[in-house]
Amino acid sequence: MRIGVLTGGGDCPGLNAVIRGIVRKGVEVYGYEFTGFRDGWRGPLDGATTPLGVAEVRGILPRGGTVLGSSRTNPLTVADGIRKVKENLAAHRVDALIAIGGEDTLGVAAALSGQGVNVVGVPKTIDNDLNATDYTFGFDTAVNIATEAVDRLHTTAESHRRVLVIEVMGRHAGWIALHSGVAGGANVILIPEHRFDMEQVCAWVEQRFRINYAPIVVVAEGAMPVEGQMVLKDDTRDAFGHVRLSGIGEWLAHEIEARTGKEARTTVLGHIQRGGTPSAFDRWLATRFGLHAVDAVHDGAYGTMVALRGTDIVRVPLAEATARIKTVDPALYAEFDVFFG
Repeated sequence: MRIGVLTGGGDCPGLNAVIRGIVRKGVEVYGYEFTGFRDGWRGPLDGATTPLGVAEVRGILPRGGTVLGSSRTNPLTVADGIRKVKENLAAHRVDALIAIGGEDTLGVAAALSGQGVNVVGVPKTIDNDLNATDYTFGFDTAVNIATEAVDRLHTTAESHRRVLVIEVMGRHAGWIALHSGVAGGANVILIPEHRFDMEQVCAWVEQRFRINYAPIVVVAEGAMPVEGQMVLKDDTRDAFGHVRLSGIGEWLAHEIEARTGKEARTTVLGHIQRGGTPSAFDRWLATRFGLHAVDAVHDGAYGTMVALRGTDIVRVPLAEATARIKTVDPALYAEFDVFFG
């Protein structure tokens, strides 16, 4: 059997660990052959491949990014896209495909599965917002990086007696903001699931100054005020219809400074959160996902995604995994109210 492997969407730490797990078990246990498709769905759409065997995955476990490359190419928006993908899979003698990605990448995988393509999915998103799995790899690394940033910014905030606003990733879900904000001891945490009141934010900021400490505000890029809209970097959209976010941190700092008279600065972590070497947990989880993904192919469990439930790796339908976004429960967010201000 020949299996194709691709990584789609934004890169994140742990992708190479998945690829390594797939190939090592597939070759050594099942005797399968592998073909790597370059740059996400562009690979099977254009027939762009790269060799993928044990030699190619040697030494990639601790490396960030993806040796296969990635993109936000969407075959569903390309004329005859599904037909082209199916023809290229057949031309390269690919019997099954393992797609590693988030909601968009796996949405395409689900559509292809409905058209008779043998597909197994692996969940990947640093936002941890993919349904049907407790955690996705890349998230732990992103939280660790953001937490370290919060730790470091505490000292400069205190030294200069200023507000520091830290913008982290999170388009629709505030998992990174919540985890890193709590772990780093932030005084205000703003997430997309809960529209914030600017007057309340300023009250928390001023309360912090009254006890002779400088406040740290952690905000997810998709967070929005009660009265207002999502702040966009620009109006352009990718192949999946997503606008480019960024700017809520600067907007917040400006509003805080104007309303309180306190100096406020912004740090946007951006791609730093998903670059570099993966954490030990992400290497462990990604490796397990890879091992179980090739098992799913071997068992003919197509149209499924491997997922973490508790400490077990299970299989769930791709349709379930992409049905909705996993967001922060309001009750969980409310647990940390005591630390605000």
